[in-house]
Amino acid sequence: MKNVTARQSNPFGFSPPCEPFVAGYGDANADFHVVGDHPGVHGGAESGYPFTEFEASQRLQRALAEGGLLAETGEPPVVEKTFFSYLYPCVPEGVPSERDYADLENIFDSEIRAITAHVLLPVGERAARHVFANMSARPPEDVDMETQHATEIPGSGWLIVPVKDPAQWSDADEDALVEVLAELRRRDYVRRADLGRFLPDDDPYMVR
Repeated sequence: MKNVTARQSNPFGFSPPCEPFVAGYGDANADFHVVGDHPGVHGGAESGYPFTEFEASQRLQRALAEGGLLAETGEPPVVEKTFFSYLYPCVPEGVPSERDYADLENIFDSEIRAITAHVLLPVGERAARHVFANMSARPPEDVDMETQHATEIPGSGWLIVPVKDPAQWSDADEDALVEVLAELRRRDYVRRADLGRFLPDDDPYMVR
């Protein structure tokens, strides 16, 4: 099933209760969904695009481009089957509270399920904890960004590839992300379930 919008910025028209905010951006039919924290951490308050403006975010874009997820870096980048969004899209004054995140959780979760990417790339510990808690059978306490960075972790309908915050990367961390993305794109990363077992014949019935 394909999404019906070709709009790249805020393709589903979500309206967080704040101004300004940094809407999700990218291919609504994405296979890869890059999940960040908020604009104060990963950038975009001025440009309006996730993962822009900051040096660390630019470094992430370069790694994604080298791994084949972006055709070009920039503000905005030119995407290749990739979507970007934040857990907390509002441009905060200071650090968002736990209540702030909880108030906007339904917007993020609606967007991630609307995109239905096959691979989730949570960037930073907070994003990884949210993805573990809501998109996998693993508890958020299992997150260890040092050991799990650029590794493949099966989720509940998604393949999860945690990404250490690029502000903390070594050259080896950057190389590891490029390598895992290139390897994923060389093989079948698509997540599907076979519902044929519920049907009267033996034919497979694969769904996303």
